[in-house]
Amino acid sequence: MAEATARRKSRSGGGAARRAARTGIKVETAKYIDRKTPLLEFLSDDVLETIEYNADTILEEVGVNFVDNPEALERWKAAGATVEGERVRIPRGLARDLCKTAPSRFTQHARNPEKNVEIGGKTLVTAPVYGPPFVRDAQGGRRYATMADFEKFVKLGYMSKYLHHSGGTVCEPTDVPVNKRHLDMLMAHMVYSDKPFMGSVTEPERAQDSVDMCKILFGDEFVENNTVMTSLININSPLTFDSIMMGALEVYAKHNQACIVSPFIVGGAMAPVSVVGTLTQVMAEVLAGIAYSQLVRPGAPIIFGTFVTSIDMNSGAPTFGTPEASQILYGAAQLARRMNLPFRSGGGLCGSKLPDAQAAYESANTLNAAYMGGVNFMLHSCGWLEGGLVSSFEKFVMDADQLGTLQRMGEGVDATENGQAMDAIREVGPSGHYLGCEHTQNNYQTAFWRTDLLDYKPYETWEEEGARDTQSLASLRVQALLDAYQQPPMDPEIKARLDAFVAEKKASMPDAFI
Repeated sequence: MAEATARRKSRSGGGAARRAARTGIKVETAKYIDRKTPLLEFLSDDVLETIEYNADTILEEVGVNFVDNPEALERWKAAGATVEGERVRIPRGLARDLCKTAPSRFTQHARNPEKNVEIGGKTLVTAPVYGPPFVRDAQGGRRYATMADFEKFVKLGYMSKYLHHSGGTVCEPTDVPVNKRHLDMLMAHMVYSDKPFMGSVTEPERAQDSVDMCKILFGDEFVENNTVMTSLININSPLTFDSIMMGALEVYAKHNQACIVSPFIVGGAMAPVSVVGTLTQVMAEVLAGIAYSQLVRPGAPIIFGTFVTSIDMNSGAPTFGTPEASQILYGAAQLARRMNLPFRSGGGLCGSKLPDAQAAYESANTLNAAYMGGVNFMLHSCGWLEGGLVSSFEKFVMDADQLGTLQRMGEGVDATENGQAMDAIREVGPSGHYLGCEHTQNNYQTAFWRTDLLDYKPYETWEEEGARDTQSLASLRVQALLDAYQQPPMDPEIKARLDAFVAEKKASMPDAFI
């Protein structure tokens, strides 16, 4: 009897699901990119070996600082490093040996298993902008970000086909207390999207909250045995590891969660002005950071990260999309591959104040370098504006649309019998055209990548429709995506437990806005 009831419920549930699928709006997410194309090997082996040798020299002779972290100093001392005050000098080869336990590739699980991502090898996972305190749109201009803005970005990310990852702090919601906003941001990623997401790193306790919330969402045992978060750990270049970032790394590594160990460098200010000099410092900092993660827990998933931009020597402002930045990206990617580690860099980076031609040129330079160089996890893939101070709604959808070109590039070239198209060439012959031939009819729907945003209409049609520029088209697409948004289903019991956790944590402390 119980079995028959269960079967009836199953059939009823299946029918309801099928009806919902027919009447609902389908949200399609492309699988992460697994490149079928070669990567650009920009630097020679001799240059790479020089960088590696010099990086070991820096660790051995200059050393790195682990600030306000006695436990880290004890770990290094036990591993064989020389510790004087907060300065850690690492013998040649020690950091590299410690890094060998880090996995070359790992799976980050999403609450929807169909949206799990593989990070490493020749994969490319795209994630949105991270960290800006301001937002901009065509209606309200530039303003401080709110939680409502944050939720809109998460929904746009969920609706964006070529964005594989929900990201982390897509903007900084300044209307929520600093000590509590990480709870609301995590809830937004968990509830409004079913893509993988990032955890909080602004305090070790907030990293632990992230782990605890994931245990509610995924289950305790699943979290301890699988990676469900990838989080950004910035190094205070030059050569300084602070207790907040390292404390967050310690929490995540202990619980088998992935961290991006990433120097944050403005060339000429926080690293040498030369490409090779900067790469040497990047290598030294990453070696020390990844090695430390493996001291905390051998085998903890990790990503070799780098964020490097140059500086305008007249104004002191950071610049983006420059040749030197691409050269550093290419070189750092090669260094990561030589360590057999996943690599993070790139994104739709620009210094422009508006989603204009400058933004497009600079972003395209970085996006293409990230694809060709071999980036595995591309933070800031869409929405970045004004040197990372602003998350732009229009630029978010503009960039997200262009990620489709990387997706198509990653598929490589079809050299099958269909791709060779010999039957079509025979059918058309000299002086004909291919519009009506059988091969075109069979392939026209998938032959060419198609934008969901840009305008290719005849001039007369474009003018009749209001002569809209790209920002205007992007504003319309933002609204269309938000209008079409449907929240992915979540187990009500899990949602209730998450709500209770957040409410209890918030009630346990007074609001703090600094």
